[in-house]
Amino acid sequence: MSACPMTNKPPHAAAAAAARSQHKPIPKFPFSRTHGLDPPAEYAHLRETDPVSKVELFDGTQAWLVTRYDDCCSVLTDQRLSKERKRPGFPELSAGGKAASKNRPTFVDMDPPDHMRQRGMVDSLFSKASVDKLRPTIKKTADELLDKLVEHGCKDGPVDLVAWFCLPVPTYTIYHILGVPTADLPYLTRCAAIRSSGSANAAEAAGANTELLQYIAALVDQRLASPKDDLLSKLAVEQVKPGHIEKEDAVQIGFLLLIAGNATMVNMINLGIITLLNHPSQFAELKANPKELMDPFIDELCRYHTASALACRRVAKEDIVLGGKKIKTSEGLICATQSANRDPRAFPPPPSPDDFDIHRARTHDSLAFGWGEHRCIAEYLSKVELEIAFTALFERLPGLGLGCEEGELRLARADRDVGVEELPVLW
Repeated sequence: MSACPMTNKPPHAAAAAAARSQHKPIPKFPFSRTHGLDPPAEYAHLRETDPVSKVELFDGTQAWLVTRYDDCCSVLTDQRLSKERKRPGFPELSAGGKAASKNRPTFVDMDPPDHMRQRGMVDSLFSKASVDKLRPTIKKTADELLDKLVEHGCKDGPVDLVAWFCLPVPTYTIYHILGVPTADLPYLTRCAAIRSSGSANAAEAAGANTELLQYIAALVDQRLASPKDDLLSKLAVEQVKPGHIEKEDAVQIGFLLLIAGNATMVNMINLGIITLLNHPSQFAELKANPKELMDPFIDELCRYHTASALACRRVAKEDIVLGGKKIKTSEGLICATQSANRDPRAFPPPPSPDDFDIHRARTHDSLAFGWGEHRCIAEYLSKVELEIAFTALFERLPGLGLGCEEGELRLARADRDVGVEELPVLW
């Protein structure tokens, strides 16, 4: 008599397997990129095997990492979850972030109704109509910067496009919106560069933060005494003087808008150039037909690289279930939007979501600017800046190329948002 095949494990073996699953090592987060500008490999693995899973943060605390598109959208629209960083269990990713969470909050760290009440104080300045009025100013900035760059030339070797163009374009634009005097632009740009640089130490970054806050506070005082047509004047006249908010609130809002998307915008220009040079046929198509392809290019660029990928975090105000996992009250959640933007369920092949393709069918919005009520207030402004910056670069520097091998570029720290510290170019 032949032996029957054993199709079931004995009860004690099944229990042991379950115990091992429950006690598997919890990975440390943030993950690190191991191959240039590509997302950390852990994202693709977790997306398919454990899309809502525990990770360990810098201080030994744990949070839930969410890696699929639909789950991220669910988290970012769930009113049972909070954006308030002072709540117990909110997931901070560094000691600096933990310290910053104690500061006076702005609308990006508020729940309803406070969030929309404060956001509504400034959102009209970021509307499509308001941003379209800024187009001539942004174009003038880009053209003047490229005039200086072309005059300087590259006969003596590669030139750092970050310092000459990619940093000042978005920086000068937000300064214009805030109402910063033109004479102060170089000083403030240096401060912004120090605080956003991966090479700056903690003391240097903190010092730059302090200088920026002190500068904005002095500018708010000036606008209280003598208002002009700018964002800080709007806050001073409409909110501070009537007593709706305190002066410190106006300072923090100004500081947020000054620094929030600056490093991201700089990196998106850098990453766009590198990506196009790596896809010469698509680059040629874009230059030949920018009117039709610029918007799809920018959308695909933001999906493909997701340069602000660690900001979508929440903490549970009550117990919820997500992806079959029970999230308990005061447990933190981190939406890995970079992973969600590579999710084949949302961006089905062909082409693969890991490929860059400006002709990709737009089945879903990317999560590059977040989702839900906290979606980035400056999304349209960011896309207009990218459109103008790339158009100006293609027109003025048609022979633009890297001034070094891509593997020699100075990249942002591997466990931080994807980015490039310097971009040596020739043309």
